[in-house]
Amino acid sequence: MDKILHLIKRFLPAKFFSRLQPLYHFCLNWLGAVIYRHPSERLIVIGVTGTTGKTSSVFLIAKTLEAAGYKVGYTSTAMFNNGQKEWLNDKKMTMIGRFFTQRILRQMVDNKCQYAIIETTSEGIRQFRHRFINYDVVIFTGLYPEHIESHGSFENYKLAKGQLFAHLKRGKTKYVDDYKIVHQPKTQLKKLNYNRVKKTIIANYDDAEANYFLGFWAEEKIGYTCGLYRDQSEDLTYNQEIKQTVEIIKGGNIVVSGQGTSFEVWLPADFSLAPAERDKNIKINLRLLGDFSAVNSMNAVTAGLSQGMTLKQIKQGLENIKGITGRLEMISEGQNFTVVVDYAFEPKAVNKLYEAIKLVPHQKIIHVLGSAGGGRDKSRRPILGEIAGTQADIVIITNEDPYDEDPLVIMEEVSLGAEKAGKVVKRDLFKILDRREAIIKAFSLAEAGDIVLLTGKGSEQAICLAKGAKMPWDDRKVAREELLRL
Repeated sequence: MDKILHLIKRFLPAKFFSRLQPLYHFCLNWLGAVIYRHPSERLIVIGVTGTTGKTSSVFLIAKTLEAAGYKVGYTSTAMFNNGQKEWLNDKKMTMIGRFFTQRILRQMVDNKCQYAIIETTSEGIRQFRHRFINYDVVIFTGLYPEHIESHGSFENYKLAKGQLFAHLKRGKTKYVDDYKIVHQPKTQLKKLNYNRVKKTIIANYDDAEANYFLGFWAEEKIGYTCGLYRDQSEDLTYNQEIKQTVEIIKGGNIVVSGQGTSFEVWLPADFSLAPAERDKNIKINLRLLGDFSAVNSMNAVTAGLSQGMTLKQIKQGLENIKGITGRLEMISEGQNFTVVVDYAFEPKAVNKLYEAIKLVPHQKIIHVLGSAGGGRDKSRRPILGEIAGTQADIVIITNEDPYDEDPLVIMEEVSLGAEKAGKVVKRDLFKILDRREAIIKAFSLAEAGDIVLLTGKGSEQAICLAKGAKMPWDDRKVAREELLRL
């Protein structure tokens, strides 16, 4: 397929090729579904989309369902799981094309999974990778400006996400037995022996764009709120017609410490999705840092409830989770300072990350960062630098994913923000092109009780260079190697 695409690019004018591309992607995804025999028709499929929290939410939902005894496969920015094995995403892409998604869905069917959870991106949607997947539940985690250079505007970005929710209506109804195994009854009479899987939309009701996503057709609509990012008085401005059709689940009383995060969940008295639920209120004690962990966990709470799980089952699943790969992941090789690896590369996410790590007892914070995605979202570079310059004691700016851009230019643009925040080059601000050398420098400056924060890569397995080249890379692996050399 890559050779065919290369030939098309070579012989067709660029403008004509750009017009042909959507049809090419559409046909490619149709062909993948045909070759792998439409595997999503044999699974309960949950799609997760939004600007932030997608990968963590996929993992939390998967582990919650697994704890209840279900077999689950998933695809995400960080990890893949086909129901038999779990491995790191080494593709530097979340929603993989070239038949990958259909192939792994078929593996999930062959491995007897009941559920598939798919992290669904706006870029994947633009290339029709959501088409020919029969989603049953779609989840909106929240939205703020990202990939603006790619989409042209925030509105276009939102509309791209919206296509996933519009797609929900296209899917055929599925029928499952009491063990959530999908069956395909041939007659209306046989359908009576099974439970119908309701097409469901779940949305973060604290997000200003929740109305838009809840406005699409669905048989069930669930909103959740933690009251963290929106003044509760704004609730009055929400579309009342939509609000009347949405079951609202409340989370709150979030308490964050250096050991984890606790929060409570309240179900409305007339909550219809779990009629056997006796307890309408429960406290969940996560072993994860940050109030955003509670928000991400609400996606698992609502997804679980939509599938008939009880709050007690959901609590047990969430409390068993010790950590999420590449998300606030602590690396320890016996050193006397703390090393944290996190994927955060967008200003809002980095600010939330600082809120979490500052709860961990520490002396200095040494932050190693770059700016993910050369050629994209350039405006965030000085903002990231300013956040690090304001929050950290020492800032080390390094290479991340320059693609076809000059990494030194990217670093200088990040540095401008750090200098604006008061950092001085070669005193508490360093610019080191080689990412390994930057990490070595951070470790050499760290003293007992300090935190070294490595952001932008998480568990990613490559650094993307010019002309499509990739350099194998894993921040966690490199950190361990250098810690052992101390």
